[in-house]
Amino acid sequence: MTEETQKVEQAPVADTVAKPSRPASAAPGSKFARKPFGKKREIRRKVCRLCADKIELIDYKNTQYLRNFTMDSGKILSRRITGTCAKHQRQICTAVKRNRNLALLPYTTRLK
Repeated sequence: MTEETQKVEQAPVADTVAKPSRPASAAPGSKFARKPFGKKREIRRKVCRLCADKIELIDYKNTQYLRNFTMDSGKILSRRITGTCAKHQRQICTAVKRNRNLALLPYTTRLK
């Protein structure tokens, strides 16, 4: 090969793929929006009240206590909201369902 063909083969190839650039004024909801400065709040982990009180079994006959774990509409509150552990959440669900079956707690409330 001659020197001219070697130079042609070694010539750098230009990038034809355009990289996305950040727009000058990014919209607040876009992926380029700036994050606000300031302290990050430490989220305090909720502790299971039943574990803290060392309650082993939940009595289904204790309706006043079970009302703390239900909404006014009758729905059972989730673990994320109440902060109970999985073991006690299962016990709460079965106790509330037994309580409803015996008509000690309502299934729903009438809203008119």
